[in-house]
Amino acid sequence: MGQHKTAATSLGQAVRDELDASLAAVDADLARRYPGDPGTRQPVHTVYVPADAYTADTARTWGERALAALDEHAPDAASLAAVLGIPDDLAEPVHTRVRAKLEREPVEDLRVDFEDGYGPRTGAEEDADAARAAELTAAACQDGTAPPYIGIRMKSMEAAVRDRGIRTLDIFLTGLMDAGGLPAGLVLTLPKASRPEQVAAMARLAEEFERARGLAPGRIGFEIQIETTQAVLGADGTATVARMIDAAGGRATALHYGTYDYSAACGIGAAHQSLDHPAADHAKAVMQAAAAGTGVRLSDGSTNVLPVGPARRVHDAWRLHHRLVRRSLARGYYQGWDMHPGHLPTRYAAVYAFYREGLERAAARLVAYTHRAGGDIADITDEPATARALSGHLLRGLDCGAVDAAETARLTGLTRADLEALAGRPRS
Repeated sequence: MGQHKTAATSLGQAVRDELDASLAAVDADLARRYPGDPGTRQPVHTVYVPADAYTADTARTWGERALAALDEHAPDAASLAAVLGIPDDLAEPVHTRVRAKLEREPVEDLRVDFEDGYGPRTGAEEDADAARAAELTAAACQDGTAPPYIGIRMKSMEAAVRDRGIRTLDIFLTGLMDAGGLPAGLVLTLPKASRPEQVAAMARLAEEFERARGLAPGRIGFEIQIETTQAVLGADGTATVARMIDAAGGRATALHYGTYDYSAACGIGAAHQSLDHPAADHAKAVMQAAAAGTGVRLSDGSTNVLPVGPARRVHDAWRLHHRLVRRSLARGYYQGWDMHPGHLPTRYAAVYAFYREGLERAAARLVAYTHRAGGDIADITDEPATARALSGHLLRGLDCGAVDAAETARLTGLTRADLEALAGRPRS
């Protein structure tokens, strides 16, 4: 009694060894292409500012303007909840956290724009603006006033603007290096990529700059903007965006959807161009499938409806923006573009309500999973993949300030390190 009988098998070790050998290359390729979540914070938005309008206090000014809009059009929790339809039990914590965020860190990711938002300039003007952007960015990073993520959007690799885009990138990166080095939160954006070869060219530029300045290989990564139909579906019928990730050679950090360029390329009329158009949903679904498991993050686009003017117009624009942000979050797009300071209150209101309303439920499901106990959620049996998603949900809420570490610890009994382990993230 108490002894375990050896289970009988029919296949010898040689068979397993042969299969391991035959799949070794596949195992290595899967590990290389699909490393999983990078384990770093993802910003909830990107703010785009034309390069000629970028100043040392851009982020602070955006925060001040956002607070002024909030104070004018939704000065208390009840009024904000009434405009946006936030549940009563979330109104006060959401409003309080939005105000605190706008005071402390209004911009999580700032992109100095040398592309569409910048417009046509002389070479001398763009040279000067690129050098100034590097100087201001370096100074802000050194004195601690820069957003956590900051960088530029250069011009594309299309023939007409390629040389100008390369020169601007070189001036900006060289300026940062001469001022002390590349900041940890540096982000570069390559717009209007249509072919994998253009992405490969961007990766080659990054490699050559690293070599020229003695940087570690792979130090420079970049985002790819999906703004053309060819980026989603190639002439050969393949999903070009998946080939672009591969062409980046491990340097792609995110895919950003370009609402209006992509919509126009599809022939959609201006009145119907939006984040929730079926054509947009198709493009973003392809992006999502291509990026899954690669460690490449996703970002939705923007709305061009600005919350300006009388209260009625501001509230209408806020409701639209809030709905679109909520829709993106529910579809697994945890980042988007904000084009005006007035978008910041609704960005954070939508994000904070999204994470807080699911907090107790997500926590209870994690407790049940980790303890293998049913409790009040015995109607759900979660698998490891869902536990990763639940942990990731809580971590994103922690990163953006929607929830506190003390709350998650109280509700789950788990530390951040525990959550990161469940989410499959490298330890921070």
